[in-house]
Amino acid sequence: MHRPKAAIDLGTNTARLLIGHSGPAGSITPLLLKRWITRLGGGFTRESGISAEARLRSITALKDFAGEMERHGVAMVRAVATSAVRDAVNGAAFCADILRETGIRLEVIDSREEGLLTLAGVLAGIDDGRGDLLVFDVGGGSTEYTLARQGEPLFTDSLPLGVVRLTEGKRDQAAMADKVSRELRLLRTKLEKEGLLEFVDGATLVGTAGTATTLAAISMRMTDYDYRRVNNYTVPLGEVREILATLLPLTPEERLLVPGLEKGREDLIIAGILITLGTMEMFGFEQLKVSDFGLLEGLLLTV
Repeated sequence: MHRPKAAIDLGTNTARLLIGHSGPAGSITPLLLKRWITRLGGGFTRESGISAEARLRSITALKDFAGEMERHGVAMVRAVATSAVRDAVNGAAFCADILRETGIRLEVIDSREEGLLTLAGVLAGIDDGRGDLLVFDVGGGSTEYTLARQGEPLFTDSLPLGVVRLTEGKRDQAAMADKVSRELRLLRTKLEKEGLLEFVDGATLVGTAGTATTLAAISMRMTDYDYRRVNNYTVPLGEVREILATLLPLTPEERLLVPGLEKGREDLIIAGILITLGTMEMFGFEQLKVSDFGLLEGLLLTV
């Protein structure tokens, strides 16, 4: 057996490591999946960029990842950073710090590549990728939307909607919902101008990343996360609304008592559900298919 490869996704909220093997037909055999909620975008400002505290949390996580890769004899790795580092005035200095402290060279990818890599990862794990898909990836700093027909991308766009960005930047739920609605109307207009709304109308909506997988875990009352049960799980629109109604009146601490809600997401989940709900309502989707596969798996396929 060849030595395993690794992919690292340093997102605005979560740092994730995947060690495994990839096959010629886009298949993936995972050996280790690990994540840290680092909240890289926490305390982010336009003037100073990534905060000192977020930098330290990220270095701790990536040192751990470097140790895991050494233990597993990883031959090659591709490590990427997304929205928070893209937007930070100190992004280059942050990447230099990471390289010096951990030996991991971060590649800052643009939003288009992020969307296309996410689509490739989703297709590696979806049960039926032959039809039209609208894939959306709710991140900490942005949300990527990619429309695909029979696995081929027709359109991809990134909206400034992220769970950390919304939670820390807006004063309440109403302000967050208003921002989500305005951005989604702009997205709908873009799709309409490009003559792609008809493809959206017949597509399957696929959500990937933490918000979508958390909705599936809450729906199944999952106390021990199992990606095999989450991947390709379907959550109806009505249940997304019910989950939001259940979580809204609770304090962040009380939300942690809800089975399926991971510590570190208790304050961010409302923003994530608002993006999900807004997407479903804006484009008329009655169901959300959840993908546990996404950017991380798409990355591994390129190593």
